[in-house]
Amino acid sequence: MKLFGGTMQTLEHSLNYATQKNNTISNNIANIDTPGYKAKEVIFKEILAEQTTTSIKGLRTQPRHLPIGNNSLTPYQVVTNKGTTYNHNGNNVDIDKEMNELAKNQLYYQSMVERLNGKFRSMETVIKGGR
Repeated sequence: MKLFGGTMQTLEHSLNYATQKNNTISNNIANIDTPGYKAKEVIFKEILAEQTTTSIKGLRTQPRHLPIGNNSLTPYQVVTNKGTTYNHNGNNVDIDKEMNELAKNQLYYQSMVERLNGKFRSMETVIKGGR
């Protein structure tokens, strides 16, 4: 029996994704003047689509059976953008794009934290007996 269903785990994965994205964007901004540095980005939808279409679902009829399929779903990955060059030194970090992505990611992270806080407030209400 799962105490919280899948909601807490989904929120945890969402926060991990947002943290990884923030770290990647921060690293890109920090290396804006590094010659030859290629910007990295965190991709999500492509990896999720690939993992959901290629995963095999298996039915466990006994607890001793091994699970089939990818139970450790991590639908994001950091990739390097090697196809472009914006600066004369071979660097391809676009500060405007990075700042835009950082702002969007901060909003996403904050919304996930608010949702997590809402779940905890609901549990607190139940524990206190609706008071």
